[in-house]
Amino acid sequence: MSSAADTTTDPTAPAAGPATDGPAAVADHPRARLLGVLLAVAVALAAVNLRPVVSSLGPLLQRVRDDLHMSAAVAGLLTAVPSFCFAVLGFAAPVLARRFGPIVVVAAGMGAITAGVAARSFAGGTAVFLLLTALALAGVAVSNVLIPVVIKRYFPERVGPMIGLYSMALSAGTALAAAVTVPLTSALGGSWRVGLGIWAVLGGLGLLSWLLVLLLRRDGRRGGPAGVRAGVEAGGRPDVQAGGGPGGQSAAAEAAAGDRLAITRSRTAWALACFFGIQATGAYAVMGWLSKIFQDAGVSAGTSGLLLALTMAVGVPVSFVLPNWAARRGDQRIFVVALAACGVAAYLGLMIAPVGGAWLWAVLLGLSNCAFPLTLTMIGLRARTSGGVSQLSAFSQGVGYLISIPGPILVGALYQSTNGWTVPLGFLAVLLVPQVLIGLRAARARHIEDEVG
Repeated sequence: MSSAADTTTDPTAPAAGPATDGPAAVADHPRARLLGVLLAVAVALAAVNLRPVVSSLGPLLQRVRDDLHMSAAVAGLLTAVPSFCFAVLGFAAPVLARRFGPIVVVAAGMGAITAGVAARSFAGGTAVFLLLTALALAGVAVSNVLIPVVIKRYFPERVGPMIGLYSMALSAGTALAAAVTVPLTSALGGSWRVGLGIWAVLGGLGLLSWLLVLLLRRDGRRGGPAGVRAGVEAGGRPDVQAGGGPGGQSAAAEAAAGDRLAITRSRTAWALACFFGIQATGAYAVMGWLSKIFQDAGVSAGTSGLLLALTMAVGVPVSFVLPNWAARRGDQRIFVVALAACGVAAYLGLMIAPVGGAWLWAVLLGLSNCAFPLTLTMIGLRARTSGGVSQLSAFSQGVGYLISIPGPILVGALYQSTNGWTVPLGFLAVLLVPQVLIGLRAARARHIEDEVG
């Protein structure tokens, strides 16, 4: 894990002046602590908002289709749109962060989520609905990439706990939307427009928290009063921006070096991207099809919804503790194998006894899907600087989401062609083999800066 001094290499960090050193900075400690707490809350609120854009739509999709006269082909396309948006727009996140600062971009992302979710509930046609959904997903995409960067930059000594908080809140948001969207819609009159639009309130809270951080932090690409970093190290000591980095290099020089990383030459970066893509394939297949699998086996619609919510909810506590455990180890290979084993057991169980062990399979699938927070943790640990994390996060998630696009569609095609779930579940189980092999490479204690020179 990087030391506090390593954070001076962030290419988005403003140049620090003498005013940030010495007694003046020490006097600012209470403000640093306040900003640290506020930024941690903002990270959690952002994470809660990153999945309801998708998971709130699934339970109401049939009502949306009927009202907007949406074809089955377009409805099927919706399962691939999130991954496509995350891949394409995720690549733009580091560029935007270098230009405006990561906090500014994440705040804008929260604004896009809030506006898109609110406005699509008033859509009068399929095209407008898709466009506004894409707007919300654009905000999700840049936030997906940059929140790990924010964590690395402002919480350099607490990467594990902060990734845990982020992952736990993300899982909580996913489970919450899956569990309460339908009953909440019924309680509010039964209109899908209200049921989807109500999630904009949660987005507004996330936006407000990031605007407060932005107002107090005044974060930018360069220049201007930067104050102290919001990240607070152990013991409550603020990470003061110094003029020089490790080995006597200036922040500007190291930032320029970070910009020149030929990340495609890093085997670790490619391993992380492929690992991310394969785990995302399984995760989106589970989110999209698990309820249908249980219903086809004879489980009621209500119970199948609870089983899906349980799968998402399992990730809440595990996503908090797993990054902490993983960050304390030199490598994370044991976690790669253990999570994949849970997935294999769950898929085999669904093939053999989908009803008898339904609750157990749901729990095991939830554990298997915790490969996502594990990947985020490894992204934070596989680069020495926040600038490197920014590039690695964008590359891994961009390439990874591109890899994941065909997965859920292929699962549906296999189900339709075989008229059953044995082959699709077998495909998902077999997919865990390359996930483990690639994950073992990605989990080794390496830094991309060392691989690309």
